[in-house]
Amino acid sequence: MISNIIAQCVDIIYGLDYTDLTGILAWIGAILYTLQIYYDFSGYSDMAIGLGRIFGFEFRENFAYPYLSSSVQEFWQKWHISLSTWFREYLYIPLGGNRKGRVKTYLNLMVVFFATGLWHGANFNFILWGLYHGMFQIIERIGLKNFLARHKIITHIYTIIVFVFGWVVFRSDNLIQAVEMIKRMLMPWKYTSTSLVMGKVFGNKTVTVIFAGILGCGVIQLFLNKTKVMERLKDSCLEIIYCSIILILCIAMLASNTYNPFIYFRF
Repeated sequence: MISNIIAQCVDIIYGLDYTDLTGILAWIGAILYTLQIYYDFSGYSDMAIGLGRIFGFEFRENFAYPYLSSSVQEFWQKWHISLSTWFREYLYIPLGGNRKGRVKTYLNLMVVFFATGLWHGANFNFILWGLYHGMFQIIERIGLKNFLARHKIITHIYTIIVFVFGWVVFRSDNLIQAVEMIKRMLMPWKYTSTSLVMGKVFGNKTVTVIFAGILGCGVIQLFLNKTKVMERLKDSCLEIIYCSIILILCIAMLASNTYNPFIYFRF
């Protein structure tokens, strides 16, 4: 419901010619893709977990609100947990992990994140995306994480900026498009003219879904867990009604909408 609607906006923005791409549109495209890929993949993972339970299998959560992370290290502990766990147990630890000194640890991290990028496809964008995250893992271990630990607000802003720019590289069709997008994001005041009509990208439904998507990345859940509302609603009639309404809406959207881009089907 969220990912498919946002995907239409993302495809329009990333399909623009560079001359039509403003700094604001580049930021909008980057943020919207950040939401799209999260809801696409975490939604797919939740469906797999639910279907598994129907057949008697218990699968662990694959996402733990990664966009609330306060470091890149924490992000990878919460994003695609099954993949990161597999690489840690079958590649990072066999290579020596962090047991053979700092230099070897940093080298092992880069090998793991090179493999993580390559796992998504033999494409320079994916490999660069993997190495990009590996580089920040090393920078944090060198000392950045200690600095961030003393500045709670800065640490969240820093982490968000890192993974948003990372998703630009991941989503772009090639490295040239990635560079053009990032250039406009870093210098938005230099790129202000476009022939694109904003109404073509945003409608009332789209804005509502984007707002819901931002809140649903963990903000609402964090509030509900702190106030213990979730505990009181668990297995209640209200929860059953809510889930039933969502299910009906999902089926209705699938039946009426042929546009169903599924990012992780490629992987």
